[in-house]
Amino acid sequence: MSGPRTGWRRALPSWRTMLGTVLLFLLLVIGALIAGYLLVDIPPANSAAKAQSNVYLYSDGTELARDGEVNRQNVRLSQIPKSVQQAVLAAEDRDFYSESAVDPAAMLRAAWNTVTGKGKQSGSTITQQYVKNYYLAQEQTLTRKTKEFFIAVKLDREVSKDNILLGYLNSSYYGRNAYGIQAAAQAYYGRDSEQLTTAQGAYLATLLNAPSAYDLTAHPGNRARVLARWNYVLDGMVKQKWLSPAERAAMRFPAPRPAKTSPGLTGQRGYLVEAVKDYLTDHRILGEATLRAGGYRITTTLSKRRQNAFVTAVNTRLMDRLDDSRPADRNVRAGGASIDPRNGRVVALYGGIDFAKQYVNSATRTDYQVGSTFKPIVFASAVQNRATTQDGTPITPNTVYDGTNKRMTVSDGHATGFAPANEDDRSYGPITVTEATDKSVNAVYAQMGIDVGPDKVKDTAVDLGVPADTPSLAASRGAIALGTATPSVLDMAQVYATLAQHGSRRPYTLVDKVTRSDEEIELPDRERIDAVPREAADTTTAMLRSVVEGGTGTAAQGAGRPAAGKTGTAEEDKAAWFAGYTPDLATVVAVLGQNPDTAAQEPLYGAAGLARVNGGDFPAEIWADYTAAALSGRPVRDFDLHLADGAEPSPSEEPSDSASPSPSDSVSPTTGPSGTPTTPAPTTGAPTPPATLPPSPTFPTPTPPTTEPTQDFPTVGPGGDDFERRLRSRWWTAMSRP
Repeated sequence: MSGPRTGWRRALPSWRTMLGTVLLFLLLVIGALIAGYLLVDIPPANSAAKAQSNVYLYSDGTELARDGEVNRQNVRLSQIPKSVQQAVLAAEDRDFYSESAVDPAAMLRAAWNTVTGKGKQSGSTITQQYVKNYYLAQEQTLTRKTKEFFIAVKLDREVSKDNILLGYLNSSYYGRNAYGIQAAAQAYYGRDSEQLTTAQGAYLATLLNAPSAYDLTAHPGNRARVLARWNYVLDGMVKQKWLSPAERAAMRFPAPRPAKTSPGLTGQRGYLVEAVKDYLTDHRILGEATLRAGGYRITTTLSKRRQNAFVTAVNTRLMDRLDDSRPADRNVRAGGASIDPRNGRVVALYGGIDFAKQYVNSATRTDYQVGSTFKPIVFASAVQNRATTQDGTPITPNTVYDGTNKRMTVSDGHATGFAPANEDDRSYGPITVTEATDKSVNAVYAQMGIDVGPDKVKDTAVDLGVPADTPSLAASRGAIALGTATPSVLDMAQVYATLAQHGSRRPYTLVDKVTRSDEEIELPDRERIDAVPREAADTTTAMLRSVVEGGTGTAAQGAGRPAAGKTGTAEEDKAAWFAGYTPDLATVVAVLGQNPDTAAQEPLYGAAGLARVNGGDFPAEIWADYTAAALSGRPVRDFDLHLADGAEPSPSEEPSDSASPSPSDSVSPTTGPSGTPTTPAPTTGAPTPPATLPPSPTFPTPTPPTTEPTQDFPTVGPGGDDFERRLRSRWWTAMSRP
């Protein structure tokens, strides 16, 4: 027997007390579990089944659209091929037939990953998912999760695994308003569930993870993610010995059929509703399943008047000029986005000619290169980072670069292996940054991107509003300066809105208010950040004003307001862009080439009767018409610019140019903004030098040295992985056109 405790030991509970506390806690937990099991009954089916419509409103309160119809048809398990059942299990719950109804360890792991910022994850078994889909509402509350736990346990004891799996397959949502495997089979492949192949079943199983994001028809830019998930499902089937390696190796991805559109979402309405839905789910305002349950009243930021003005501008300037007799005109698509720079509100979107005819939203898709509309980001990054040329000269609008066609870029005296062509293979010789921006000279911006540093350019792009996970943004390296990345039209509108707001970025929003019954849903804060210093943004604006006043974007003068902007053309002329802004409105317009039958990107050669379509043609004209109409009645405001040191315009706009025009200049003139050829004015004597002559730069030799380059700037070009592979085999070929 031990004596009485003394000192600090007296403050600690005895082992008897601790043991009693633990036992009491365990008894309480066991009692709670027993009580929960007894008190929580299996309820009647919810009717996801009873889904209500969501109402979408313009910013003025007038109705935009409604959705919420339920497409469901139950089938028997015998009507679902075994391999399709196994594909779903491989995707969602490989141990379904051997495990219990709940997996506490997985639930705790998912909760921990969510709390620690590794992403919102599910720790639910198929049984739990079925309970949530079929018996409960979709809200993320502790009460609902508790009920889900007990109903799943009870259901697992009272219902066979086959029936639970069947219920899950018949109640799950697959996108395209398809509830259940039968509706999904019809929506994606136009066949009954019993006719599905293993490969098709694996794709439908893939959709369960993220139905809207993994629909390739709506989001072709997500193809890599979709294929990775599809392969994961098939590899899981092999691992479980449900599929032989030989059968797996023979599988080819089964492309889904185009989606059919609800009659209530034709025209622009479908594009707008889908963009708003994506915004709500991407920003975790509402979960996808919660939104599907319906009953929400969603007031958007979209202006009905400006939306109509955008449609009118696209129709007048582009669509009305298309002719069915021209094969190239079948490939023409257009996208547009317009943001109020002061508050980040998206006031208009143009997604395509008709949601029922062109299902992919051209305003939000992320698979077309932005071309030279990316160049202002490079210059803004140069000013932001106080970058210098290879010989130490600060980069300003007056800095002189070598604009020689296919000039090898250098880094620290070594060739990088990156020698892009200018449009029409034209050489410019010594040229200021301002004029190189006006004429969109690739050779200049390729070198500038290396002078600034590709990583710094990428960081500036993300700060201005380009999503960090944008395809090709991180991998482009040296080619990043020429617009090989593929942010959406809406993303680029965010970038140019930030420039218009003097480098201050407020994340864009498509939603003003969300209510359900009498409850108002809280919207996330959109804090304004200083993306780049004001001098960097304003100096970039000053250069972009020159593009509109006398460069490739003169058609934008039709807006009748002070404007800044940049044209851009993707590799092989598959897309033409104009991105521009006034002090009051930032708008981006893209004309895209896509085969309506194969969905392959196509060049725009010959479209609407033009030999080639540049950003200064239809995109700039649409921009001008829309901007004039959107700002009608508003006072005309000029830019208030604070320029960086050394950015003041030189008295002479013409740089010294001792280089003779290349032979191609006479036969391949640069195409002007109206599609008419323009050639440089002939040099008659020495040009008038500026009052303050910029330091003479050291031009790198146009041919690479015999030594291997020491820097890794791969020639990653526009056009995706296939193009990159082709480009590596001819590594100093041009990537993008201005």
